[in-house]
Amino acid sequence: MVETNPEVTPASLDSLTDLGEVVRLYGPRFQNEPAVVYREIRRKHGPVAPVLLESDVPAWLVLGYREVLHVTSNPQIFGRDSRRWNAWAAVPADWAIRPYAEYQPCSVFTEGDEHRRRGGALSDALAAVDQFELRHDVERIADGLIDFFASSGKADLMTQYALRLPVLAIARLFGLPDAEAPTLAADIATSADEGEEAVRAHQRVVARMRRLVEEKQERPGPDYPSRLLAHPAGLPPEEIPTDLFLTMGAAQLTTADWMGNTLRLMLTDDRFSLNLSGGRRSVGQALNEVLWEETPTQNFVGRWAIQDTRLAGQHIRKGDAVVLGLAAANTDPQVRPASYARTSGNHAYMSFSHGLHGCPQPAREIAEAIVETAIEVLLDRLPHIALAVPENELQWRPSVWMRGLISLPVVFSPM
Repeated sequence: MVETNPEVTPASLDSLTDLGEVVRLYGPRFQNEPAVVYREIRRKHGPVAPVLLESDVPAWLVLGYREVLHVTSNPQIFGRDSRRWNAWAAVPADWAIRPYAEYQPCSVFTEGDEHRRRGGALSDALAAVDQFELRHDVERIADGLIDFFASSGKADLMTQYALRLPVLAIARLFGLPDAEAPTLAADIATSADEGEEAVRAHQRVVARMRRLVEEKQERPGPDYPSRLLAHPAGLPPEEIPTDLFLTMGAAQLTTADWMGNTLRLMLTDDRFSLNLSGGRRSVGQALNEVLWEETPTQNFVGRWAIQDTRLAGQHIRKGDAVVLGLAAANTDPQVRPASYARTSGNHAYMSFSHGLHGCPQPAREIAEAIVETAIEVLLDRLPHIALAVPENELQWRPSVWMRGLISLPVVFSPM
């Protein structure tokens, strides 16, 4: 449990709700039309706005590109240690977002030199992944998954492909057996959704990571956990399971939704669907565009104000929670006044956050290798794919953090 000061009260609750209509970042409307909700918030409050998370927990949403850049570039003002949150008293014990917000002794919540030490170990262990071997493994995994539905002429590319493939690839990097991948994928996806089951799913994954560390202490191998255990930084073995959970969770959720959102774009946008049969050249363009327009990680908790400060005219009190609105920042009209303008080849998106706590470069490269290879294999094997339902019938998963489809049904010529 987080260490909280019993004298601290959720003073921010009043300070936020006094500002007028505070938007709830949950519920059917936000689930289906987050971009519309972001535009409405921006019109009413500007680039920084008071919002309510699930269970009406108060926070500040940073929607402006420059403001997100400011928050992530100033760790002396906006820190990652969530124990300073002044609203913990308002957070339910079974809050679905608790696993991602509650302080834990791992790289995500450390600051300064300690974060550099821990984060450096994680980055070094990921950088040791052989990209050529990874792409080869993804090709084999993709072919195996496609073999299961290629002869039927129909498939759900989310449940049968996008949600299964990344965790199989990541399981091999972790030294886990393939048989455990489906259960891990289901629990990781649930841990990012709303509801009480999210907390239980998080606990199950962490418990498996704890057993994995014990196994690797006894029988180390050429895998990510073994490299962490052997790293000169000397990470305590009892603290590594949380880092493993967060690494696997971020990799699985982001990669699966990045793949699903890209496939949806390629199946519904004429600029890409016309090139599906020769789709390799357009895959990279679609991957980049999705990161700008429909990034998998749309919001991230976040930062906590170390001192009273002002941001875009708003008074942020010491201990207030700040949510990084990555999806909203990517479409900030002050930075990108025309939608879809100049995104090809432009990698200045906030999809992987920024600064000291941004996604490590080796992790980005691994995610891109998995998604790009998986889509290329799919298009090579099944070049004539079409949506099996109208685009407006596709349903999005209920999550304030991730933007991903529940299903993506398609039809094609049986093979």
